[in-house]
Amino acid sequence: MTELQHLAGKSLPEGYKSGFVSIVGNPNVGKSTLMNYLVGERISIITSKAQTTRHRILGIVNSDHMQVVYSDTPGVLQPSYKLQERMRAYSEQALEDADLLLYVTDTMEERDKHHDFVERVQRLSCPIIVVINKVDLTDQKHLEELVDYWHSIIPQAEIIPVSALRQFNLAPLKKRIEELLPVSPPYFEQDALTDRPARFFVSEIIREKALQYYHQEVPYAVEVVVEEFVESPDRIDMRCVILVERESQKGIIIGHKGSAIKRLGTSARKDLERFFDKHIHLTLLVRVDKDWRQSDQALTQFGYDI
Repeated sequence: MTELQHLAGKSLPEGYKSGFVSIVGNPNVGKSTLMNYLVGERISIITSKAQTTRHRILGIVNSDHMQVVYSDTPGVLQPSYKLQERMRAYSEQALEDADLLLYVTDTMEERDKHHDFVERVQRLSCPIIVVINKVDLTDQKHLEELVDYWHSIIPQAEIIPVSALRQFNLAPLKKRIEELLPVSPPYFEQDALTDRPARFFVSEIIREKALQYYHQEVPYAVEVVVEEFVESPDRIDMRCVILVERESQKGIIIGHKGSAIKRLGTSARKDLERFFDKHIHLTLLVRVDKDWRQSDQALTQFGYDI
């Protein structure tokens, strides 16, 4: 990334490696599951719904001899509104920044989907690994056909079949990633796990629950703003606002006598306590912000910078 500078003045072993590994691909192919495995922490939220990941999220893995900066990105899509335009821009930016690209596909998706994006991948000069995910859901014959197909589409790429959910063939993938990293000083401090602040993960965990518990358009109209985050040695007090676009969506989020939002809050609090390893006091409010997904000002305010 252009704004990041190598850390200076630090004694590093000879041959130290560091680089950005961008994870891109269409929605619902398992990019976030793969990212969490490679980082060794639950950095990206995961649901069965498309467009779960909205931001570009960095996960940093440090060892004595290397630093791997993984980058999870939103699924590639044709934008229908301004939020999706920024999501698409994150995926395209990840191509430019990559020292190594993981193009994630799976055994079920449409092969020629978003061909324009694949054409950009074809023109890259960095090493590329096509990761064929969900191999547990197909047979050997179909898998061999897919390997041949991707060899023909991106001839310079290595092809590695995996099952991120079953953790099949992930160790060899991780080893190959580390082999392909360039020799370079680190970009982040050795204790860094991500480039995101704590508040970001609060909003993501709450948004994940909205994706899990609500249906149709409602979860996609949700944004979460952390208005208060007060930390003490043994607890964190949080006040968060769930934004929706219409009054009818607000009613669905709250539910009959508050039952729906209570369920969401209880589930989110448990995950937040595991994430921060502290007692959490969580207050949730629901407000209407009409058409926030189409507002450049609102999107920038909510951290969707491009």
